[in-house]
Amino acid sequence: MSSTNNSEVDTPFQLFDRSEWKTLNGHFSHHLTLDDIQNLRALNEPLTVTEIEEIYFPLAHLLGILVKRNKDQHAAVNTFLNQSTDSLPFIIGIAGSVAAGKSTTARVLQKVLSMLPGKPKVELVTTDGFLYPNAILAERNIRKGFPESYNTKLLLSFLSSMKSGVTQFEVPVYSHLEYDILTDENQIIAQPDILIVEGINVLQVNSTTKNSVFVSDYFDYAIYVDADEEDLIKWYINRFESLRATSFQNPASYFHRYANLDKEESVVMATTIWNTINRPNLHENILPTRYRADLILKKGSHHFVKQVKVRKI
Repeated sequence: MSSTNNSEVDTPFQLFDRSEWKTLNGHFSHHLTLDDIQNLRALNEPLTVTEIEEIYFPLAHLLGILVKRNKDQHAAVNTFLNQSTDSLPFIIGIAGSVAAGKSTTARVLQKVLSMLPGKPKVELVTTDGFLYPNAILAERNIRKGFPESYNTKLLLSFLSSMKSGVTQFEVPVYSHLEYDILTDENQIIAQPDILIVEGINVLQVNSTTKNSVFVSDYFDYAIYVDADEEDLIKWYINRFESLRATSFQNPASYFHRYANLDKEESVVMATTIWNTINRPNLHENILPTRYRADLILKKGSHHFVKQVKVRKI
């Protein structure tokens, strides 16, 4: 559908198909290598230089415009107030379902944004680090990944600190191997120019305080990685099977108990997990936040982005 003949005239979004979007790359230059591509892609998620050039370069160019506008506004306000304060991080939130490819989107975006003029310092934080430890989740009978499973107070404290000019903050680290928070490791975030916060429901998670502060209140821009549910299920099952044959074989893995499942048993188990945990979370907490985003990346069955929706300004 053409962006200039958008039949969705009542929507706050402007729709671009891939052929239109890729023309907006702003003549972005790069020196990406095959090793870069391998480091950026996730298990069972195809990633090519073409995808980066046609989807992420235009996105980085758009974000670069917004980051510059933010800095110019800060400088103008500094002049007006006759003060000299450092500019605060431009915070980007990335949300979407399990298996949608949020992590790859976040990593690629971190890479291409760091290549913008001026080479900004771009940090990436995942909200997995703000999950309560497994012991607390078990004690409170909370399902991991649902809004109540996050230490929202700590997450809000982190984001507030970033937007208050705090020079350094220690963020908890989550181990996908151990499926738990690491007690002896932290990620140090120190004065980034751009901060990317990635998580399944960062557009939904709110505090329990009376003023109902939302995590997304601290975002300067929000992105939702979207896909049809039938594709999400397929990707989740395929990823589970790949992990069963690799990471789950490690005795230290939390999911080592699934290592000896055969292919059919693996599919059944993955489908059960999807239907009992991921699907309810998707419909109750994640999908309803989609249109809070400023930009929606819609993927096709091949895992590549086919449409981009941009909130009208």
